[in-house]
Amino acid sequence: MSIELVVPEEVELVTLLDELRKLSWASADVLMAYARGEDPPYGFPKTLTVEEGGDGPVSAADMAVNELLISGLKDKLTFKEWDILSEETTKEKSFQQNQYKKDWCWIIDPLDGTKDFLQGSGNYAVHIALAYKQKPKIGIVLIPEKNELWFGVVGHGAWFENRDGSKNHFAFSERIDISKLVLVSSKNHQQQMLENLLSALSFAEIKKIGSVGCKVASILRGESDVYISLSGNSSPKDWDMAAPHAIIEAAGGKFSHADGANLIYQKTNYYQSGCLIASHGKNHEKICQKAMQFFTSEEPGYKV
Repeated sequence: MSIELVVPEEVELVTLLDELRKLSWASADVLMAYARGEDPPYGFPKTLTVEEGGDGPVSAADMAVNELLISGLKDKLTFKEWDILSEETTKEKSFQQNQYKKDWCWIIDPLDGTKDFLQGSGNYAVHIALAYKQKPKIGIVLIPEKNELWFGVVGHGAWFENRDGSKNHFAFSERIDISKLVLVSSKNHQQQMLENLLSALSFAEIKKIGSVGCKVASILRGESDVYISLSGNSSPKDWDMAAPHAIIEAAGGKFSHADGANLIYQKTNYYQSGCLIASHGKNHEKICQKAMQFFTSEEPGYKV
C-alpha cells in the first residue's frame, strides 16, 4: 500500500506545520488589530483603507496578511520547487494566467470574507493550502474571532488548536437523513437558483455564515452538516475552496461537484464553477443525487 505524499520529500511535516502555526497566529494579530481600530503590528499601515475591485472589496488588512504570509513562506520554508498562488497576487499587473503549474503549490486567501470583516460580523478567516498535482493535501483555516486554528492533513487527520496550543478534535454531527440535516449558506451571495435548489433538497434548517472557511468549520464542529456553493454571475476561486477542502477531506468528510466529480485546482482561470457540495460525508452521495435530480428537471443546461 503506497503512502500518500502530503509534503515534498525534502520537507519535514512537523516543521512545516509549526511554521504555518506561527504565520497563522501572526496573521490573527494583524487582522484583529485592524478589526478593533488598533495599530497593526509588524509595521503595516495604520489606516484600514478599502478599495472596490471586480471581485469585491480589498482592504489594507487583506494586503497586509498577504504580504506577511508570502514573505513568511519564502523566508522560513526554503524548499524552492513550489509556487505561491494568492488571491491578491492575481490582481497585480505582472500576474499571468497559467503560470502556477509546479507540482507543489501554495494556495492562499489572506482574508476570506472581507465583507464580513468590514461589517464586523466576525465571520472571516485566513486560508492556507498546499496542493500537490492539483489536489489540496494540507489545509489551514484560521478564524481569529473564535481563537480557532484548523488543520487538515490528508491521510493524517484534522483538528483545531487555540492560541494556547491546546488541541481539539473535530466533531461531526450524527444527523444523517437529509430532512434532518442543517445547511450552512452564504450571507452575502444570494441567487434564485440556489434558493430553488435548497427548497428541493428540504433541509431541516439553513444557517447564514460568511466565509467558506467559517462554513466548513461549522460542519467540523457539528453545528451544521452541508455547504453548497452554486456559481452564477460569479464563481468562487481556488483560494476560497482549497484549504477548507483539505480539512474536511482530512476529517473524513467529502467535497465534490454535485455529479461526484473531484474539484481540480490550478486550472487556467482558477475558477471553481458549478455546484460544489461539502458535507460530513455520512449521506453525501444521496445529497448529490437529489441535487442532480433538481438540475435535470429544473435547470438542464446548468454545468454542475
